[in-house]
Amino acid sequence: MATSSTMRQLGTALPEFELPDTRTGEKISDAYLRGGGPSVVAFICNHCPFVVHVRAGLVAFGRYCQEKNVPFVAISSNDASTHPDDGPGPMAEVARRHGFTFPYLYDEAQTAARDFDAACTPDFFVFDAEGKLAYRGQFDSSRPGNPLPVTGSDVRAAVDALLAGRAPSPDQKASIGCGIKWKN
Repeated sequence: MATSSTMRQLGTALPEFELPDTRTGEKISDAYLRGGGPSVVAFICNHCPFVVHVRAGLVAFGRYCQEKNVPFVAISSNDASTHPDDGPGPMAEVARRHGFTFPYLYDEAQTAARDFDAACTPDFFVFDAEGKLAYRGQFDSSRPGNPLPVTGSDVRAAVDALLAGRAPSPDQKASIGCGIKWKN
């Protein structure tokens, strides 16, 4: 069953976190995102058909962020004991196979997901230069089974607005995807 994002209140502060990057083993914290410009956090996982549907667009968006010097991380918070494909080893393999240029962090304790109020995969959060939430919601309007192309237009428009010194449009749509697989 599809789950919608919680649409956390705009202006909320970037939560603190420190999680391992499954690609390198390096610990990445919220400090990585606090560089004086916009930053992006995506909650994703390996198996969700909604994430698989946007994966190529997500990789392209990662390269776009890299070109624009916009820090971007993806976090998987799924319980790997019930969904082993979402554990650190398979995450590293997906990142390698698909050419992730961004950290792919594993939130084993699910603390980051709770602190961000993440509800589904994919779920996107864009923060401004002060670390305040400026956008939350969908990547774009494409979904498995609809004919719309994957463009990342909603998240990209939010990043572009912040890079231009403007606030993103307040017309923000919830993401829809697989619910995060919470531990019992």
